[in-house]
Amino acid sequence: MNKNFLSGSMGRRTFLQVSAAGVVSVSVLGASGARAEPYSKFTWISPRGTIEVIDDYAYHVAKKMGYFDDLEVEADFQPGPSDGTATVKFVDVGQADIGFPSPGVFSYALENGMKLKSAFHMGALDTFSLAFRKGEGTNDLKTLEGKTILLGSAAWQSIVDPMLAVQGVDVSKVKYVEAGWPTWATALKAGQGDAALGWEGLRAEWIATGLDFEYWLGVQNSPLFANTFVVRAEDLEDPDKKAYLEKYLRGWAMGLEFAHLNPRAAVEIVFEQFPTVAGNLGPELGTTSILQQIAVFRGDMSKRAGWGDHNMEAWQTFFDQIHELGQITNPVKAEDVCTNALIPAANDFDKAKVQADADGYKLSDEFAAIDVENLKAHLYDQAVKG
Repeated sequence: MNKNFLSGSMGRRTFLQVSAAGVVSVSVLGASGARAEPYSKFTWISPRGTIEVIDDYAYHVAKKMGYFDDLEVEADFQPGPSDGTATVKFVDVGQADIGFPSPGVFSYALENGMKLKSAFHMGALDTFSLAFRKGEGTNDLKTLEGKTILLGSAAWQSIVDPMLAVQGVDVSKVKYVEAGWPTWATALKAGQGDAALGWEGLRAEWIATGLDFEYWLGVQNSPLFANTFVVRAEDLEDPDKKAYLEKYLRGWAMGLEFAHLNPRAAVEIVFEQFPTVAGNLGPELGTTSILQQIAVFRGDMSKRAGWGDHNMEAWQTFFDQIHELGQITNPVKAEDVCTNALIPAANDFDKAKVQADADGYKLSDEFAAIDVENLKAHLYDQAVKG
């Protein structure tokens, strides 16, 4: 984590307020707490403890193409701790301004009294999957009862439980093991569990490191969905902050649109930012990774009001399911904790300009040689057959 993000100190009064609520502890923050930057510099925090991934490509595109500058938005981008719940904890106490939790971690925040709202739903489809050693996969998830699923963080159980439950699995009969970040996949390869949580984009990254599994793919089989952008609910009541949020999310929407139009260019932009990622993946796997993620982030755009739009019916199904599971103790009304109020303004950008930017981007020879349509045709070849 960027040590500047954790610079400064947390006053005793603030520390006591936070610890009494059971929200953020010293084990999450370290010995010294973080002070949020002024709201004029908007801080995004990762859910995975790293930003050296392709997943956040829309941000890097928006920075590279000058979209944030044009919108007069000063955006900060932080990895956060690898604790799966840090992305909501930091937003709740003002040490970041927007987080990117899975729906399960968002429900954890609500259950623990954090006054957060989902403002921009990134993952319209379910990005999550279950990885199996080749030849051991199944499309009948009920066969996982009595088996062991490996996780990178214990907090990820809140992701897997509802994913399994909607498939008819009795989750009380499933064992979870926290195998650590980023080692949970190597633990699966070594035979230490029966399956492991994965997600779109990560599948391609794992291939690059010799982790070639077969998958039950949520993007093909699940009625659920993926991560979302959450903010403090009170910020949506402040006209100035709401206007700033709209501009900030417009930058993301423009980045998402650009990548949809020219995925190879978006990967090149990420590779420029993170040479290690470029070295690990290379152009073809990098493009495969982004295509997997674009499918999740876009969903069926004919049924959405634009990038970031929430399907309230699907969200209600999710909240009802996790309430039935006991993951939350009180029923949640989706419209109380998710909002589409920012979506019209977020999508109110010059489509022709973004199209021209995407069309005019000069690809390197390596990327220009990639056949995107062929990659799309084989995007789900790792799915369990039968």
